[in-house]
Amino acid sequence: MDRRNNTNVPDFILVGLTDSEEVQLVLFHILLLIYLVTVLGNAGMILIIHLDLQLHTPMYFFLSHLSFIDLSYSSVITPKTLENLIASTKHISFGGCLAQMYFFVFLGATEFLLLSTMAYDRYVAICKPLQYPLIMSPLLCCSLIISSYLIGSSESLVNVMYMKTLHFCDSNVVHHFFCDTTPILALSCTDTHDVETMIFILGGSTLVASLITISVSYASILSTILKINSTSGKQKAFSTCASHLLGVTILYGTLIFTYLKPRSAYSLGKDQVASVFYTIVIPMLNPLIYSLRNKEVKKAVVRLLQKRESTRLQVRMNPSIDESSTCEATLGPNAIRYLVHG
Repeated sequence: MDRRNNTNVPDFILVGLTDSEEVQLVLFHILLLIYLVTVLGNAGMILIIHLDLQLHTPMYFFLSHLSFIDLSYSSVITPKTLENLIASTKHISFGGCLAQMYFFVFLGATEFLLLSTMAYDRYVAICKPLQYPLIMSPLLCCSLIISSYLIGSSESLVNVMYMKTLHFCDSNVVHHFFCDTTPILALSCTDTHDVETMIFILGGSTLVASLITISVSYASILSTILKINSTSGKQKAFSTCASHLLGVTILYGTLIFTYLKPRSAYSLGKDQVASVFYTIVIPMLNPLIYSLRNKEVKKAVVRLLQKRESTRLQVRMNPSIDESSTCEATLGPNAIRYLVHG
């Protein structure tokens, strides 16, 4: 991504969230805390799912990838934002800006597709429980994950290639805290109508396709749940979908508000607040939503803590026992592998 004749701008300046040094310092500490919680929460979720054999099911297989995407998504945006909050210069190279934009779009599109895949998984689990093990086979689960990554990567690559064709003449001041498409388009001194149309079609089609899949899946789920006679059965069915539905509602509501509108409706203040929410806050909320509202994850944490404590007790009672070998025997050799089915 070298500098070409299509731009006289060697780099961009990210204005950030505020000009006030006092506010910047406060925001730095708040965002740093959020980022640390995001890293610990998502990494912890991945580790728990990997180690607990009872969580080696399609639902948690997808959830571990969601945690990985959220962790990566936040890491693309937050570190540079934190640096700019305390740095005297807020420069980002032209290539670095395109790279940030690529991973931002790639991970975002992949998350849309993954959330629709998770909705389909819940549909099969509730509407076709007897066929669930057959339909949600390891091969299908892996195929769905790989397809999500490939589609997201392809969409992002097309997006960045179109952005590279733009001409940037004089101003290099980006009125945002990261390289998003809308503020970068606003700097171009050429007609951006075709690029905007392409981005809108690609992003809109992914978003709409994902929303349709989720809506159809949950409409079928709701219809099936209403046919259940027992109250406890209905509550159990609802509980399996509540976390996913809450996460989907928060993410999609924010993104629709931010992106599915013409550039003439762009508002710096409102869009920056929304952008902070879905790029920094939501990746922190997802592991909390899926863990605090999920009894299986809580039980898995308890089981792992109990196994760890049991290992320590065995080592204390018999010092000749190596703790690492005892841990392997307790968890089993397959606990360190990631399986779709336990």
